[in-house]
Amino acid sequence: MAADPRPLTGRVALVTGGGRGIGAAITSELALSGAAVVLTYRRDRTAADALVEDLTSRGAAVLAVEASIEDGEASERAVAAAVAEFGSLGILVSNAGVASRGHAVADTPADEVRWLLEVHAVGPHQLARAALPHLRAQDRSDVVFISSIAASTWGARGAPYSMGKAAVEALAHTLAREERAQGVRVNIVAPGLVDTDMGRRLARATRDVSDIHELDERSPFGRVCAPEDVARTVRFLVGPESGYVNDQRVVVNGGTF
Repeated sequence: MAADPRPLTGRVALVTGGGRGIGAAITSELALSGAAVVLTYRRDRTAADALVEDLTSRGAAVLAVEASIEDGEASERAVAAAVAEFGSLGILVSNAGVASRGHAVADTPADEVRWLLEVHAVGPHQLARAALPHLRAQDRSDVVFISSIAASTWGARGAPYSMGKAAVEALAHTLAREERAQGVRVNIVAPGLVDTDMGRRLARATRDVSDIHELDERSPFGRVCAPEDVARTVRFLVGPESGYVNDQRVVVNGGTF
């Protein structure tokens, strides 16, 4: 029997930071798999609108909403927009994030640490809190937090980012235990270096290359991780194949350590 090409039909998803990079790939993967998707964006409305236009032209149901993840009220509005537009909410992907500035701990001000924790941990906490009443109303619902291998590799000059990602993973594991009885699955996807704007800047700053694809030959399977690799992992975790997968951390880095 052929696999269902639209296994998420009838489900509604909210993807934060869903207009660019990994978020755009996740939005596309879920929408083309049948889910109605609300994506949030912070500044790049042009990219968000272009993605909505492209996916809508391909028969998908997608809505873009301006909302910053660190703004709890904005997250509440995004959740409300999903329910108002599509009638429910059963998939939440917390993806929005920012990079730290690459300084050593001795040179990093407290304001930067607070900012990264707001974006990567406090904001997702408030987002999940706003979404939970709607997630609990579904027979099956899913939350996926996009983290990073930085939460477990602790590279130098990245403490604020690593701290934020470690905190959101603690949130995910706690939420999985609290909400299992309500039918809510909670999982983590932790990519390594990915071919996005942020990944390209990181490669230039830390790998001494001008083009991230100079790393292809040194990467598993002859290429750097693509946003679509992460998106397909998310699609699996929220799809029918993974109904018994909960409280897991899936690393997407080709097996490098």
